[in-house]
Amino acid sequence: MSNSRYDHISDQELLQRHLQERDSSWLGILLERYTLLLFGVCMKYLKDETQAQDAVQQVFLKVIQEVHKYRIDYFKSWLYTVAKNHCLSVLRDKKRTVPVELTENNSVTEAPEEDPEKEAVSPELLKEALESLNAEQRQAVILFYLKKKSYQEISASEGYSLLQVKSYIQNGKRNLKLLIQKMLKKAKKDNG
Repeated sequence: MSNSRYDHISDQELLQRHLQERDSSWLGILLERYTLLLFGVCMKYLKDETQAQDAVQQVFLKVIQEVHKYRIDYFKSWLYTVAKNHCLSVLRDKKRTVPVELTENNSVTEAPEEDPEKEAVSPELLKEALESLNAEQRQAVILFYLKKKSYQEISASEGYSLLQVKSYIQNGKRNLKLLIQKMLKKAKKDNG
């Protein structure tokens, strides 16, 4: 469905059609209408193009899952609020967690402000930790961080929904971080 064919239909009418007919294509037209607005909002808060693109996808998923739970009088305002809250949540989470970054050379590094001793993880340790993840998490983490695939590309190639991809990546990253920390502690204990 090309969006311009539906320019004459108001946001409210598209939303009503989606809710009444349970046809997600109406919601798709509505979301497509505000993709640039969403991207702008996410850039304003996150100040990083890749993070903003990911945030737009997350907001889309959230809207698809939750739009039916609310009485929405002004879709554009509601969508803006959902996007803003998502970005603020991302920023809060960033401050709370010590990010583990998988880099091109397969080493994992801690954020320097959190860990002054900053330990690089050997590729062997990373490989061992990756192999300890379940198959879905391992595959999603490898594709996303090491092969730089988008959520959509992973979803298409692996047959997972976008929500599953997000879950596998987030849980995989968290589990990988915990495994590596555990392995590093054990190595220190064994050597010390």
